[in-house]
Amino acid sequence: MKISVEAGQDKGFLPDGRHVVEITAIEEGTSEHQNVPFFAARMESEDGYVSQRFYNSEAGHPIILQLYSAAGIKPEEGKDLDTKQLIGKRLSVEVSDHSYADPVSGNERSVRQATGFKAA
Repeated sequence: MKISVEAGQDKGFLPDGRHVVEITAIEEGTSEHQNVPFFAARMESEDGYVSQRFYNSEAGHPIILQLYSAAGIKPEEGKDLDTKQLIGKRLSVEVSDHSYADPVSGNERSVRQATGFKAA
């Protein structure tokens, strides 16, 4: 079997710990279970990458604002934030695994995530 490696797929996940990363891509979508809009930011360094979803909900806004501030973009009241502004920005993130109960099966699942956003 041959397995093709597409552009940007030549890196593994970042190991646990704090990393300085660059946001290299943004994908937008809607959550599978509650139809909440989100964007996923791909964050890379020479050591690997992590992809993190940010939900556009009341509970998600403080985390989104922390991300933008760490990336050097100051949110302003009454002005929309554009996710494309994040591409090319550098910041520091804490990478670790997070476990949760799958809403459909109830089984425990684990995802690699980025938290603790700070200016690089």
